[in-house]
Amino acid sequence: MATGRGRILRQHWHCLQTLRCSLRGGGGTGRASAGPAVGRAAASGFREEPEVKCAAAGGAAALRQNPRGELRRGSSSSSCSVLLDRMPSEILLKIFSYLDAVSLLCIGCVNRRLYHLANDNFIWIRIYSTAFPSKKSNWKVNTVEETAVSMSVLSVEDKEAGYWKKEYITKQIASVKATLAQVLKPVNPYTGLPTKTTEALRKSGLGWAIILKEKSGKEYIMEHVDLSINDTSVTVLWYGKDWPCLASLSTLDLCGVTPVFMDWYKTPTKNRPRWHSLITKYNLSHLTESTMLGWDRLVRIFCLSPGLLVGLWKKKEELAFVMANLHFHHLVERSSLGSATTPYEPPPHSPFLDDSPEYGLHGYQLHVDLHSGGVFFLCGKFHDLFTKKGNIENGYVKLTVINSKINREHLPLIGNVGLSWRTNVLDGCIKSCSIMDVTLLDEFGKPFWCFSSPVCMRSATPSDGPNFLGQTFCVDYVDAEGQVHVELVWMEETEEYFIVSLVLYLSIGKINHWFGTKY
Repeated sequence: MATGRGRILRQHWHCLQTLRCSLRGGGGTGRASAGPAVGRAAASGFREEPEVKCAAAGGAAALRQNPRGELRRGSSSSSCSVLLDRMPSEILLKIFSYLDAVSLLCIGCVNRRLYHLANDNFIWIRIYSTAFPSKKSNWKVNTVEETAVSMSVLSVEDKEAGYWKKEYITKQIASVKATLAQVLKPVNPYTGLPTKTTEALRKSGLGWAIILKEKSGKEYIMEHVDLSINDTSVTVLWYGKDWPCLASLSTLDLCGVTPVFMDWYKTPTKNRPRWHSLITKYNLSHLTESTMLGWDRLVRIFCLSPGLLVGLWKKKEELAFVMANLHFHHLVERSSLGSATTPYEPPPHSPFLDDSPEYGLHGYQLHVDLHSGGVFFLCGKFHDLFTKKGNIENGYVKLTVINSKINREHLPLIGNVGLSWRTNVLDGCIKSCSIMDVTLLDEFGKPFWCFSSPVCMRSATPSDGPNFLGQTFCVDYVDAEGQVHVELVWMEETEEYFIVSLVLYLSIGKINHWFGTKY
């Protein structure tokens, strides 16, 4: 028996070494990032569990996946795969018992047999118990408790395969959610938004990805290439050389990407199992003249609500870059607490009782920024805004921020207004366009209406009021909750824009829902 056991071990020793090298080469990593190379996008699209993306990445033995979604192994990993398939299940289970959770998820992506073996409940209950030990007690464990523990171990066989794996992943995600909620508790009285949003983004390893879907059903996943954090928003950018053909695309999904297993005391590695949280789904058929925002000699840019900017090359009419503008309000929750198919739903709003509805709205605060590429053209804060109940027209309440008849309220824009864009080979700036961030706080200092979106200045006729010496321009934004109208005048003498009017139009439905009123 001893001789036979030694012969078996010698036969499989080479495969064990190959497997160990493969795991070390991959670094125990999770789903391979697509990055700007769309040709590898499908490699990150293999789904081992709902909303959890995972694949073996790195090294010569890395797995690959063709655009049709079918797995294929590299030539250098073929012999290792054959040896693994020939090994008895008992030996493989023994090997798997020494792996961590990330490595087990990666192994489960190789083939059906290894997937089922990597779901072994005895392996996962050990990982679960190590990560989430029961509460310690100073009392000595008595016979009854020892019996209960042994019974719980025996009941492992009664659970369906993969039960403790799912329990472990579920609890890890719940732990991440609880930690993020704790970090986001402090609120900045200046903006009404969480003070530590930037810290939460850094600690959680949160990123963003776009999923381009063809009409045939094929998907291309791209993780963000660059991002910039502003005062109340974050701008995320995607670009590359190998975009899929625009004519074949139907939709674009914007998702937050969060590591499933997060160590808050170490920098999260890039290639680990990720949790996808759908933020918004966009229809690419809406890239028409009506949504075109501006252009320069190289690209045309289109705005899809909410907050997405799509750049197309002028000559080829193909994708050049994608830019998403995300407001800080509920940003971390929207990017991490949803699922791959369902966006995050905030908790139901309890209406604030308006003790004086006959006087209209009062005590509002507005924080508004105009910026692009890290350059701010306007950063304004307005206090004690109010409007009377009688200022209701066409389903909106008019809230005047800057009055065209009061000269001291007029504000200049700093610098040359333009929206900066770039790709891996070219860059440029589209004049008269920028990003507008709006944060409107109610009388209790709570965020009432927030958005971040590209906008464009367009030539306009002066409204009824004072006649200004200069050409008049306007900036307009509209969504389901309200409208923003800005009037500007170009002063030739000083070569700068002046904001002479800024008016918000708030939806009556939004106000009634927020305060429980019946305007």
